[in-house]
Order: sequence, then structure tokens, then C-alpha cells
Amino acid sequence: MKAFQEEGEVSREVLVALRRIIRAIDIHSRRLSKEFGLTGPQLLLLNEIDAAGQMLVGTLAKKAHLSQATVTTVIDRLEARKLVTRRRDADDKRRVWVTLTPEGVEILLAEPKLLQDTFLDNLRALETEEQQSILSSLQSVARMMDAEDLPVMPVLAVGPIAEPEETEDKA
Repeated sequence: MKAFQEEGEVSREVLVALRRIIRAIDIHSRRLSKEFGLTGPQLLLLNEIDAAGQMLVGTLAKKAHLSQATVTTVIDRLEARKLVTRRRDADDKRRVWVTLTPEGVEILLAEPKLLQDTFLDNLRALETEEQQSILSSLQSVARMMDAEDLPVMPVLAVGPIAEPEETEDKA
């Protein structure tokens, strides 16, 4: 960019950069859906379950930064596709364990990638000061969009994960 750009030009470039980010997320989400039939949140949960071997729904919700109701909805969809199974804890029926099925393992062996995996690799390659600058700038952008208090999970994906009232933590 030029050293002395007009205010309107800077504003335009900021909007273009934001749009490119949104578009990159959208393109990746569509590719993930087309190639694997998964959403970003579904893949995130599958990866978490895979890493643990099996996981309680409540623990999964905490790790994904989602309410238990939202995770239950996503698990419903994964179970309908036969990618996970659920079973009640023998000692405490309120606790529900989630495990990958062979089909769930197979889909992960195809190595679908979350967009943030590449992003985080690139971010970690930057100097600490530049990482902090990016964080500060993005937090400022979130504040400018009145989005700093929105409940979200650490996944770059588009579309609703659940209804707004379900994303509130009900723990």
C-alpha cells in the first residue's frame, strides 16, 4: 500500500481483506463438505474424539468451547452418519461417552484438514511480536463489529453451528 493513502482507500482495502478471509473460509468449508460430507465443527469434534479414544460429551463440549446442547446436536448428525457411537456410563447414566466407529476412523484416515491447521502453522512461523500484533488487530476488528462477546469455537468455518440460544453455555 502507498505510504499516504486516502482514508476511503484504506477503508476499502480493510473491507477487501475481510472479504477475502470470509471467502477463504467459505471455499474451504464447501470443499470439506463436498469431499468428506463434513462441516468444520463436525471434523473438529471427530478429531477431539480420535485424540482421546473416547470422550464424555461434557468434556468434548468444554474442549470445543461449545454448549453441551450444541455438541449433542452435532453428535446426533455424526451418529446418523454412523461416524460415532454413544453409550451411557454404567455407573452414572447422566454421563454419555462418544467413540469413533470404524467409518469415523476411516474418514479421518483420508486426512481432511481444518482451515485453521494451515493458518496456525503459518502463524507460529511468525515472530512473537508479529503474532501479538495480529491478535491485537483481530481483537480490534471483533470489537468494531460488536462481535467480541459472541460464543464461538476455535474452528474456521461458515454457517450456523446451532441456534443462538443453544450456543450459550448452560453448564
